Amino acid sequence: MKLLKQYSVPFTGLKLGLHQFNFDVDGSFFNEFEYSLVKNGLLKVDLVLDRQETMLVLDFHITGFIYLDCDRCLAEYPQALDTRDRLIAKFSQEDDLEETDEVIVLTKNDVEVDTSTFIYEMITLAAPYINMCDNPGNTDACDKDMIAKLQELSTEDSEDNGDLDPRWAALKNIKK
Repeated sequence: MKLLKQYSVPFTGLKLGLHQFNFDVDGSFFNEFEYSLVKNGLLKVDLVLDRQETMLVLDFHITGFIYLDCDRCLAEYPQALDTRDRLIAKFSQEDDLEETDEVIVLTKNDVEVDTSTFIYEMITLAAPYINMCDNPGNTDACDKDMIAKLQELSTEDSEDNGDLDPRWAALKNIKK
C-alpha cells in the first residue's frame, strides 16, 4: 500500500483553479490490488484538478497499454487503452453523507484525495470483456501453434472421421 501513496493528491494549500498532475502506472501498481484481472501495463495518467470553493473536480485521461491474455490462444498481447472519466469530491462538515461511484465526500480532516482505486477501476472497466489477439488495433495475431492444436482437437475434425457422438449429430441437424 505504500506504493499507492504516490497516487494521492494533496489539495490543502492549492489555490482555486486548475492544477495538473501526472502519474505513471505499471505492473507494480496492479500488484497492489488483490485478484486484479490486469497484471501488467504501461500507462500515463493525466489528471486535471479543478479546485472550487465547495468541491474538487478531477478529470482523468488514461492512455497506454495493458497486457492481457488472449481468450482463444492464451498468448499475452498488448491492448491499447484510451479512457477519460471524472470524479467529484465534495467538501462536507458532516461525516454521514453518502458517496457514489462518481462523487466522494471529503471531511475537514482530509488533506488529500487517494485516486489509486479510482484509477484502477477506470483501467479495469476500459479493458475489453473478450480478449482476442486479433482485435482491430492489435498488430499481433493469435499463436499459430495453439490455433492449429485447437483445430486438431475440435469436434469438427472428428465429424469427418465418423467418430461423432450420435447425440452431437442430432444437434448438428437442428441448425440446418
